[in-house]
This record gives sequence, C-alpha cells and structure tokens, in this order.
Amino acid sequence: MPDSKQDKIARRDFIKRVAVGAVAGAAGARLGAAAAVDTAKIRSYNPNMEYRALGKTGLMVSAVCLGGHWKRVDKMVPDIFKGKGWLSADLDDEGFRKNRRDVVSRCIEVGINYVDACTVAEITAYGDALKGRREAMYFGFSMCQEEIRREQYRTAEALLGSLEKGLRNANLDYVDLWRITMYEQSSRHTEAEVEQMMKALRTAREQGKARFTGFSSHDRPHIKWLIETYPDVVQVICTPFTAKTKERPTDSLFDTTRKHGVGIFGIKPFGGNSLFTGDSAPDSPQAEEDDEIARLAIRHIIGMDCITAPIPGLINTHQVDNVARAVHEPRQLNEEEKSKLARASEEMFAKLPPHYEWLKDWEWV
Repeated sequence: MPDSKQDKIARRDFIKRVAVGAVAGAAGARLGAAAAVDTAKIRSYNPNMEYRALGKTGLMVSAVCLGGHWKRVDKMVPDIFKGKGWLSADLDDEGFRKNRRDVVSRCIEVGINYVDACTVAEITAYGDALKGRREAMYFGFSMCQEEIRREQYRTAEALLGSLEKGLRNANLDYVDLWRITMYEQSSRHTEAEVEQMMKALRTAREQGKARFTGFSSHDRPHIKWLIETYPDVVQVICTPFTAKTKERPTDSLFDTTRKHGVGIFGIKPFGGNSLFTGDSAPDSPQAEEDDEIARLAIRHIIGMDCITAPIPGLINTHQVDNVARAVHEPRQLNEEEKSKLARASEEMFAKLPPHYEWLKDWEWV
C-alpha cells in the first residue's frame, strides 16, 4: 500500500529527529545513516520522540528517560511514606501502585522507553508497573542495598545472587542493563573488589540475565580508569549531570566515554529538586514556573553531545508530558532563556542540602 502523505511526513520528521540525536545526543557510538534505523526495533517508538544510540549497546533510547526515584510522590499519594525517607513508601498501597503504573503508561505513550531502577524498592515497584508489558520499556537494574557497597556483596557469587533475587522480586527473566551501584567515590573499592564486580557482570551477560552492563559512580578519575581497564564490560555508566554541567575544554571524562562508545545516563538533572521553587504539588503556586525551568534544564542537557539521556524522577503524568514537551522545543536556548536557567541553576547550587553539596563538583566535567 502506498505511503500516505501523513506517513511520509512522520517518517521525514523521525529521520530528522534521529539525525539530530545522532549528532547532539548519543554518547559514544553514533548512527551511521539515520534512514537505516528500523523503527520497529525501537521500544515504544513514537514519531514525536527523539531516539539516541546508547553507546555501543545498539539500543535506541529516548532522549529523556525515566529515573526510578519518586522523592515527592507524597504530593500525589498523601501519607505514603511510612518512615523518614522516600524509600519508606508502602509499595503495596494501591494509590502508590496506580501512580507508578500511570507514570509508566504515560511514558510509553509519549515514547519514553527506558526506566532506571536502582534500589530494591524501585525494582519491585517498576517490575509491578510493567507487568504484562515488559517489552514496552528497557529496564535498568541495580540493587544498590545489596551490591558492592556492602562488604558481603563483594564477590561475583554474591552479586549474582543479588541479581537473581531482584529478578524474582520484579518477576523478570532478564534485565536490559545491569549497572552496579558502586561507592560514589568508587576508588574506595580495591582492585580485587572491582575484578569480582566485573566478573559478575560478564557472567550475567553470558547467562542471558543481563543484556548489557555497566556501573554507577561519581568518581571521575576512577570512572575513566574503569572504562579503559574493562572496555568489554563497561558499556553504560550512570553519573551526575545537572542543569549546570558543562564539558571541560580539555581532559574531560567525556573524551574517554566517546573513545570507548560508552552510553551515559545522567542522574540528578534537577539537582535533587533544588532547581525548583515549588514543592511539586499540582496546585503549587510555582508549578508553571517550575515546569518551564524543568524544560529549560532538559533542553540544555539534551542539547549537549556528551550524554545519551537524563533520567529525572517523575511523580505524575503531567511531569512526563512536560519533559516530553522539552524534546520538541529548540535545543538552543535564547538569551532570555539562558539567563533564566543560569539564575535558577545558581539558586539550585546555593540551596543544595548538605548531602548533595558534592553536585557542585559536577559543574565542569
């Protein structure tokens, strides 16, 4: 059947977006010919979303993805936190489960096709949210409480046992990305511990339990060493990348990620919500202003050629729509927008809580 005019427009628009993504967003491996991309192989493909090569994995992920955290979800599901922190959410609460299913559903609808789950609770919650539609999203996996940060999980055998436990908890047969959460200053790990971690990652790939592998770290010199020492294992990294992050003109970590075709998911794009003036409640007086700042931050980040995708945590479908909208807007901020984002970013740094002060070290990378 001949293509309709709308089909041709949609295809032309997609090719344009993928070409932009190949130049402006993919860390490491680039697309050789945009027209050669088989959109049928892109999970939850939507012609209105931009997709980028996740380094040398061959996966095409959306230009903005879903982070696993739900830090302000109590604004949507009151009294959901049973302790002091957001990880104390009652995973069995139907309001919470509906919230996560709704967010994941909207992500799928707008073409966001990767979710990053990095805690025991997140793995359980997103496994539940994806029940019956596992192939709609790529699943990033880390059991940070039961991985190499803890002494009893510093052998390949223990790490593989943790992976098996997480797969059972989430009713998964495999994960698309196992990215082990190391110490934030990962050079604290001994070389022997690192070798055990890499052995576990290799074994998981060989067993078909993880399609691709990597790690999370905030230690730039050590990240560089890990990539160069284990190029066959390190395919993707998770590392900080805020609205204020810029690439160093020389001796940048991104020189190494590009050279080795490593995909990068950027955590904390909004500085742990310090970028915003409101509390993320739908009826917040600052909601419209915060929506705009969020889009400016996403546009700034995805307009750089050193990162694959930011992974903000999102607490409702409106926030999903807002970050997806940013993908449609111009990459280049005008002077007024640059000034607005610069002011908000300075304020973000000024009001970081003590446990996030380290983000200031991620201005120049």
